[in-house]
Amino acid sequence: QRRAALLFVLGIFYSGGFRTEWPDIRLLGVLQRIALAYLGAGLVFCFVGARVKALAGIVAAILVGYWALMNFVPIRDIALDKTKLAELAEKSGDARGALALKSETNPSATKNSPAWQAAQAHFAQTTATTTGQFGPGHNLANHLDFQFLPGRKYDLFYDPEGLLSTLPAVATCLLGVLAGVWLRREDFCDKWKVIYLLSFGALAVIAGFAWGMSFPVVKKIWTSSFVLVAGGYSAMLLAAFYQVVDVWQRREWCQPFVWIGMNSITIYVANNLLQFRAVATRLVGGDVKKWFDTTVADGVGNLVIAIVGFALIFAFVNFLYRRKIFLRL
Repeated sequence: QRRAALLFVLGIFYSGGFRTEWPDIRLLGVLQRIALAYLGAGLVFCFVGARVKALAGIVAAILVGYWALMNFVPIRDIALDKTKLAELAEKSGDARGALALKSETNPSATKNSPAWQAAQAHFAQTTATTTGQFGPGHNLANHLDFQFLPGRKYDLFYDPEGLLSTLPAVATCLLGVLAGVWLRREDFCDKWKVIYLLSFGALAVIAGFAWGMSFPVVKKIWTSSFVLVAGGYSAMLLAAFYQVVDVWQRREWCQPFVWIGMNSITIYVANNLLQFRAVATRLVGGDVKKWFDTTVADGVGNLVIAIVGFALIFAFVNFLYRRKIFLRL
């Protein structure tokens, strides 16, 4: 609970919670999503323990339940899109609202925003309903964010780390718990641990894409099919790394990833504060970038900037690792 609370507060800080005024504060973001998913999965594990079947059953129940909510709960037949809302405002004679919707950068971040008020008015006036919609701004998760999530929304009227989509994110976290429980088992040798992880991963990816034909694989609303696809690929990668690093003991190449793993939260927050790409642009942008684009090939300059940015990140985490500086929550 303490770690989840600290992560949540850090996420608000990352999103500008201590340097901007309300409502220009994003309450839900990546770190907040991690905090809530960690809290939910942790509570489940406290009650269920390491029982694989029980954990798998809870994951399945969450994914099926989320699919049912997204498919069968009626929503207003309106897409929360600036352009479409502006067109609605123009048709209804709301010139002020139409102008605001076209000009305001983020209506959810502005106090008493005319654009937000216009969007609310047209949302409330829409009486036609629909079900089984998954388009941007035209689904249950996005509509609930618009109605009930206060503060700045990343996607103007809704948030990719929103309220309802936190539920399947807990399932994603529980898949990680299941993987950890599986690797810690002593009644299976390493060979079978890898085989089962690879098999589960492949089956999850296939099932996810198959489910995606009716419930699309969409990260921004964390669909159940996305959980399976992302979890499946992650399981296969985990199996491969476990075989190479833990079974074969080939560890020399992965030291830079240890640096990042030991300070993953630190580097995530530091990138927001230090802007490594901006620093890289100052170092190898301008004439240097132009030289690469004209001499080597168009676009190589941006690649060089990205490489230098990554090099700065690795240098930073290496500095922290060597001095045993670790941010622990």
